[in-house]
Amino acid sequence: MNLKRFGVPAAIAVTAALALSSCASNEGGAAAPEESASTLAGNLVGAGASSQDAAQQSWIAGFQTANPDVTIDYDPSGSGAGRETFLSGASDFAGSDRAFKDEELAAGGFQKCAPDSTIVELPLYISPIAVIFNLEGVDSLDLDAATVAGIFAGKITKWNDPAIAATNPDATLPDLAITPVHRSDDSGTTENFTEYLGAAAADVWTWEADGVWPFEGGEAAQGTSGLVDAVTNGNGTIGYADASRAGDLGTVAIKVGDEFVPYSPEAAAAIVDASPFAEGRAEGDLAIEIDRTSEEAGVYPIVLVSYLIACGEYAESDNVELVKSYLSYLASPEGQETAATDAGSAPISDTLREKVTAAIDSIK
Repeated sequence: MNLKRFGVPAAIAVTAALALSSCASNEGGAAAPEESASTLAGNLVGAGASSQDAAQQSWIAGFQTANPDVTIDYDPSGSGAGRETFLSGASDFAGSDRAFKDEELAAGGFQKCAPDSTIVELPLYISPIAVIFNLEGVDSLDLDAATVAGIFAGKITKWNDPAIAATNPDATLPDLAITPVHRSDDSGTTENFTEYLGAAAADVWTWEADGVWPFEGGEAAQGTSGLVDAVTNGNGTIGYADASRAGDLGTVAIKVGDEFVPYSPEAAAAIVDASPFAEGRAEGDLAIEIDRTSEEAGVYPIVLVSYLIACGEYAESDNVELVKSYLSYLASPEGQETAATDAGSAPISDTLREKVTAAIDSIK
C-alpha cells in the first residue's frame, strides 16, 4: 500500500484505552476504579452503510458500556443515504461503502463542517463481498470474472450453462433459470461489486461502476437484509452482499490468476494492503483504490472497504472529543477485533492503523 500520507504516527486517544480498561475491570463484577471512570458524555448520530450494521452494533455496545453517559445512534440507511445525511448536517459521522468522489468533494457543502474544511475518510471496516446463491444441492462454486459478469448482465441465464459447468465439473447443475438479485437502493456494496465486474470482465460488463444498479432486469431488493432475504427465499437466485451476511447460502470462489480464492477476512485484508491510496486527496482522507485485477496469490478482489467519515474541522466543537474518541476505539486493535468477531470483517493492518490514527488525531 502506498503509505505517503502521514509521517509520524499519533497515539490512539487515551479515552479508548480508559474505556477498555474500565470494561475489563467490570467483567468480574467489581466497580471500576475511580481513576478509570469515563468523563465522556453526549450523543453522537451516525448513518449510512448497512454493511457496517453488525459491526456498528458491537462497537456501540462496547463504547457505551465503557462510557455510560454516551449515546450513539447509527441508522443503517445505506451508503448513499448516509452520505446525504452527513452532507446535510443531520449526522455527526457517516458510514459509506465508498469514499466521496473528487467532484463531490469539490462541490463541498458539508453542513457540520467548518467553512473550507476537508473531510476525514477512514477505512475502518474491511470485508469481502460474497457472491451468494441458493441452489439445491450445491454449496459452493468456482467462477471466473467473465462468468460472474455474464450472470449479472443477464447473458448467462441457466445454471447448467457451459461456462458454469466448465469450472465446476463435479457439481450437479440443474436446467434451472438463474435469478440475479441486485440492490434497489444506492449502495456502496453495488458500487464495489460493479467496479470489480468492470475492471475484471470489461468485455462482458460494459457499465460504469455505480452505487445504483445500471439497468432494468433481475430482481431488486432494498438494503443488505432485503437482498439476502430475496436470495434465501428464492430458488436459483444469486446476489452479492457483505460476507458477514452469507450465512448458510452457497458462495462463490473467484478466479485470481490460476487459482480460485474463496472469500475470507485474510484474503480481503491482503488485497487492501496490496492497493494504493487515491492520489490528490487531502491529509486525513484515506481513500483506497482497490486493485481489482491483482493476480497475487491469496487475494480476494471483490472487497468492500467501508469508511467512517467525519469533518476535518467541525463548525461546532461540542462533539469533537466524542467523535475522536469513538473513532479511536473503532481503529484500536480491540475495536477491530470486536468487529472481526461479531461481523466477520478483516482487522486493519498495524501500518494502516498508524495512518488512520494520525487522521483521527488531526480532527478539530
